[in-house]
Amino acid sequence: MTSEIPPQLPLDSPAPTLSSFGTVAAASVMAECLRVQADVPPRGAIARTFGRSPLSDESRPWYLGALGELDVASRLASLGEEWTVVHSVPIGTRGSDIDHVVVGAAGVFTINTKAHNGARVWVGSSRLLVNGQATDHLRNTRYEATRTQKLLTDAAGTPVPVTGVIAIVGAKQITMRERPADVAVLDAARLTRWLKKQKPRLDQAQTAALSALVRDAATWTSEPQHDPDVSEFDALHREVVGAKRVRMLWGAALLIALLGVIVPMALHYYSRLIGG
Repeated sequence: MTSEIPPQLPLDSPAPTLSSFGTVAAASVMAECLRVQADVPPRGAIARTFGRSPLSDESRPWYLGALGELDVASRLASLGEEWTVVHSVPIGTRGSDIDHVVVGAAGVFTINTKAHNGARVWVGSSRLLVNGQATDHLRNTRYEATRTQKLLTDAAGTPVPVTGVIAIVGAKQITMRERPADVAVLDAARLTRWLKKQKPRLDQAQTAALSALVRDAATWTSEPQHDPDVSEFDALHREVVGAKRVRMLWGAALLIALLGVIVPMALHYYSRLIGG
């Protein structure tokens, strides 16, 4: 995985509280990233001077995953008031969550964000490969959609349409060999446009009722939800970005130094040729 940083990430939000259910995107991923990163020793002076990343091999995938979910959350924020969006929704009993749940006139959508920066993604009816390697993305997304449909149907007392979506962030190429029948696989950049194009299936009253259910933590879990310290992840993010900038400056300085040697040599060689 690369360490490209998506721009304009919504990290400067107020500190979350216990009443902020569904408002903090990437909550569980940020929390796991910070937990793993807590075991990483601070960088020394030399490491900071040369721009070594503060992330470890173990915390980097969690960090990139959080950036992917934050990127998708920022896109979903543009949907408009007629849509309801909640993030990091707990599902099951093992600490798993749904990255984003969206409610609109077209129904309910569970969105599974996957950050695959610079990767080649291949999609078939029953398989999704990343750089040739099989993944569980389709299976997990189907589970999330099915579990959500059961929970909301039980809570609403009427069948609720739920569609599973995989939003892929940062892929170099997405090859759609055959579209899965029950899961939509999209480049994250196309997500909001795709949602707005879906055919309406709910009236205004049904949409409002489902929106209220989705926003209610009791619909999903009886356990208290504790969000991570967003400011702590923000600090880590800024440190990673700063280290990358330092590396870029060193790279530019090295390039200038090389040009300072190569260009005079080339000019000298050329003058000898023409002076010949």
